[in-house]
Amino acid sequence: MEKRDQNPKSVALIIGVTGISGLSLAEALKNPTTPGSPWKVYGAARRPPPGWFPTALVDRYITFDALDSADTALKLSLISQEITHLFWVPLQVQESEEVNIFKNSTMLKNVLSVLVSSNSGRSCLRHVALLTGTKHYMGPIFDPSLAGQLMPYEVPFKEDSPRLPFPNFYYELEDVAASYSPAITYSVHRSSVIIGTSPRSLYNSLLTLAVYATICKYQGLPFRYFVAVA
Repeated sequence: MEKRDQNPKSVALIIGVTGISGLSLAEALKNPTTPGSPWKVYGAARRPPPGWFPTALVDRYITFDALDSADTALKLSLISQEITHLFWVPLQVQESEEVNIFKNSTMLKNVLSVLVSSNSGRSCLRHVALLTGTKHYMGPIFDPSLAGQLMPYEVPFKEDSPRLPFPNFYYELEDVAASYSPAITYSVHRSSVIIGTSPRSLYNSLLTLAVYATICKYQGLPFRYFVAVA
């Protein structure tokens, strides 16, 4: 059942709502003290909501494949004129960075096409928030064909550092969002390690730490934090 806020000031669409960031973001937006409140929150993911997902956090849960332009248009067309803020937190990861670029940029293009291009003169979209990460400063470290060539920046990373001369789907996402500027503003959030409560997220460090702690306890070993000392 769809729940409705009374006269919401802002209407969010969270793509990737079942991930660590998406789940926490939905919770934060529903806090009455959050700037822009009251928020109406639509959550979207490729699969139906899992049993652990707290559906009360969203006003409506939408299932569609953002790689499929027809499915994206079908599922988002009914709400496309409501959305004021797009929060982009999904992730498609393959070994090849070129494949990552194609898949991730295609998803964003398909969603923005429905929210903006198909609503010429009627779109309410004001802002796009992209979640990327520190691979922006390190390059495609998981692509075996490129990993040996990379020359990442030294830490601490700086937001105004030029892009590295390697393909990176983070760069492509920024370019897609920038193509709608200045009519639609955008922001990029390059988080490092994210710890959260989603059991299906590929890079959930909390689960890794929990498994490591369990192994240490079982074997009677100290729980050591592996980190290089500067």
